[in-house]
Amino acid sequence: MYLNFFNLNKEPFQITPDPSFLYLSPGHKEALASIIYGVEKKKGFVLITGAVGTGKTTILRAYLETAEKVKLRTIYLFNANVSYHNLLRYIFRELSLVAESDEISDMVNQLHRTLIHEYRQGRNILLLIDEAQNMPVDTLENLRMLSNLETATEKLIQIVFSAQPEFEKTLDLKELKQLKQRIAVKAVIHPLTREESLAYVHHRLRKAADRESVIFSPTALKEIVGIANGIPRVINVLCDNSLITAFGYGKKKVGIRVVKEICRDFGMQKPFFIRWRLGLLIALLTSITLYFASKELAVLSGAKLPLPVHGARITQAAPSQSDHLKAEPEPASERASVTRLIARGDTLAGLIKDVYGRVDAKLIKLVKNANSHIDDEDLIIEGGHIVFPPYSGR
Repeated sequence: MYLNFFNLNKEPFQITPDPSFLYLSPGHKEALASIIYGVEKKKGFVLITGAVGTGKTTILRAYLETAEKVKLRTIYLFNANVSYHNLLRYIFRELSLVAESDEISDMVNQLHRTLIHEYRQGRNILLLIDEAQNMPVDTLENLRMLSNLETATEKLIQIVFSAQPEFEKTLDLKELKQLKQRIAVKAVIHPLTREESLAYVHHRLRKAADRESVIFSPTALKEIVGIANGIPRVINVLCDNSLITAFGYGKKKVGIRVVKEICRDFGMQKPFFIRWRLGLLIALLTSITLYFASKELAVLSGAKLPLPVHGARITQAAPSQSDHLKAEPEPASERASVTRLIARGDTLAGLIKDVYGRVDAKLIKLVKNANSHIDDEDLIIEGGHIVFPPYSGR
């Protein structure tokens, strides 16, 4: 749509995991190096964790792009929510094996023989499990059986988990203690720093054009970086929509007004704690200024002021008993609209339950209708806002 307008060869900010746009921050380098080391040294289990949108899948795809295909047979599991039996069937299908029996123990024995054959041919078998936090505990527990397939010195199958941070809480379960002990290599992909976020944007623009041109103003980039909070996927969403909007306005450079418009459309603004600290600082400075101004007036007029009590705070007067009777709180589902900030790890269903006390299809539809920026109820972006309209339950 906007490629010719901005002199670009391809879209620089697609949210699909394109390895050709790979930006290696220190965290991404560590994750990629961990996979390479764990697979080549046949360590068994490798774990890569990171928050939603930090680039875990992009790292997996980048590794597969550079891996030596002749010596590596790869099984990529996109949907981790499978039983152990179905996982074995999937592995058999990807390896073009015909199961001699549908019994789990027989399938494991047949797989063992196949892995030994591949090992003698100089080939390594890699199982990549994306979104591993969705894998059932029973399936994870049984994965130990695959890790037991080994020679005297090396594992016959390498398993890489790519998961969100909550996966580590799952591994802390008593029944998964032995699996956790088998994880030999681990890396964490952290959100980008401010400097890394700016470098990330410039890197993708360079990849998309013959030469880098100044498309975003410094203030626009600063706003995007502040809103995205180091999450590459959010940076992509904001940058891509900013380019579309600037193109619509016929502007060759994306300015701060365009970015703010996009942020409003997506219900995003700077993280709450930044605005809270700024508001607290302003309130504190105002209180100090008013106190000393009052003190100065009192000195001039000869009046006496009560000394401030150490640690005291400025508060509203306590409501009377009659006020309490008048201000009886309404149920959460019947009060006026509620706006909630999306924090890391939040889900739409979880927020709905917090606000209304329960969650069902009718409430999900109600909230989605009130928030046009929510297209997918399974994808809400950290740092954004969701409006929860009144609901009587009738």
